[in-house]
Amino acid sequence: MLRVFQTDLLNTDNFIITLELVPGKESVGRSVDTVMGIAKDSFSDGRISAVSITDNPGGNPSLSPDVMGYEIFKVGMDVIVHFTCRDLNRVGMESRALQLAMMGMKNLLALTGDYTGKGFGGQGAPVFDLDSVNLLMMLKQLNERMNESGDPDGFFSGCAVSPFKYTEAECFAQYAKLCRKISAGGQFVITQLGYDAYKFSELINMLQLAGIDIPVIGSTYVLTPRAARIMNQRAVPGAVVSDKLLKQVEVEWSNPKQGRKLAVERTAKLGAILKGLGYRGMHIGGIHHNFDIAGRILNRMQEIGPNWKEFLMEFDFPVCGGFYAFPKDGICDLTVPEFGKKPPSLGVGEKIHFQMLKSLHGALFSFESKAAPFFSKLCGWLDGRPGAKQMVHRFESSIKKLLLGCEQCGDCGIQHVAFLCPESQCPKHTRNGACGGSRDGSCEVFPERQCVWVRAYRRWAFSEESQQMMVGCVPPRMWELNRTPSWLNFHLKRDHQSVSTDLLKFCESAECALIRGFSAQNQRASE
Repeated sequence: MLRVFQTDLLNTDNFIITLELVPGKESVGRSVDTVMGIAKDSFSDGRISAVSITDNPGGNPSLSPDVMGYEIFKVGMDVIVHFTCRDLNRVGMESRALQLAMMGMKNLLALTGDYTGKGFGGQGAPVFDLDSVNLLMMLKQLNERMNESGDPDGFFSGCAVSPFKYTEAECFAQYAKLCRKISAGGQFVITQLGYDAYKFSELINMLQLAGIDIPVIGSTYVLTPRAARIMNQRAVPGAVVSDKLLKQVEVEWSNPKQGRKLAVERTAKLGAILKGLGYRGMHIGGIHHNFDIAGRILNRMQEIGPNWKEFLMEFDFPVCGGFYAFPKDGICDLTVPEFGKKPPSLGVGEKIHFQMLKSLHGALFSFESKAAPFFSKLCGWLDGRPGAKQMVHRFESSIKKLLLGCEQCGDCGIQHVAFLCPESQCPKHTRNGACGGSRDGSCEVFPERQCVWVRAYRRWAFSEESQQMMVGCVPPRMWELNRTPSWLNFHLKRDHQSVSTDLLKFCESAECALIRGFSAQNQRASE
């Protein structure tokens, strides 16, 4: 193998290049030949550290990244396999990970994944048994097992983040979840796609503020009018192409030859900016036909060299009225983030709902409560009597259905989401933070709804407890408790937040570095 992705990336003197390849819907034929051709040319060129293989993008079926990746791996090109939580439960995911390890493909990008698209006979059933934080914890645990079995390397696990969020709530939620991902075992970061240099800078500054030293790769894309329109219409979750940029791209491609030249130029300039800002690498998407475009981009980047600051204003494509974590006065300095400077207001109904459930939870579902020993004994007595247990379950379900849309999971997680239900109110059932697909505060899957994590941030910020979105990691739901009374499960220490396991201990000890960074920075600012 000519290049090793992990070695290249961890060498701080390097600025690495990776390509994103998208398998087609066939097992043989033109699409397979095209992807293999790009991979072989990438290997021959010698400047590409790895190619990443997408995992059913958009939730629609395509050739497995494991199979496609292995064929590429055999020709000498290192591979990053996208590993989503959408299509398999935790048993299938663990099995898949072991399979990849045996095949020698240990660079994994852990993703929650786009929502389920259409396959045979219609839309598939979404799984989302784990989220990306839980997946990273699983991979970290597998590494320990693999080391004990004689495999010294283990997985090199990456995660994604979208700095291109333009509401305070979405922005905070992304960085909070990134912190949890890193605490859970993320070893490198790849950004979502956007064209706002200030937001690229914002991410680097947030990590520096927290004292987090992790290699970050910035995503770029060879924009065509078709791709720009799709992204502008929110059809690619997490990718942001503004109206202004879309119009510019459409004008440029009125002459296809000129449009292609300017697309190469834009990608090369953005790559040079990423290098100048301190990113460890550049991830190039939109290479669909041959390697030629990628080669031209790299050649142009070499010509630009250190003159990246000249092009910063060419990447000023913000969302109108968008939120920035730092003052937007050029490339931002390392100052106190703007989060919480204008505490959000809550509607009367929202405020009553939040404060009531928060108070009840503190009084009735806390082991520090004075009444906790009494509740434990009472629940033990009720649990031993089937009729009484059923009565409690029915009463609990009716109350929580009215207040939370409860789906009777038996392993309640509302305390992690500002007393909103992650099972009924998030289509991906995320318990560790927002996915990257929201836009303008609305849900990726149901745009008419507000993202539940946006609501959660507004509630926590209102009560000046936004750090609650960064505290530890949340274990996955315990399916063995499905349709059982969560009240009893809590007090009898059967649910995810009370059982004594190594996983729970790990989650509780996973402190978000951003909390320490914010605290230290705010203290310095007040002195």
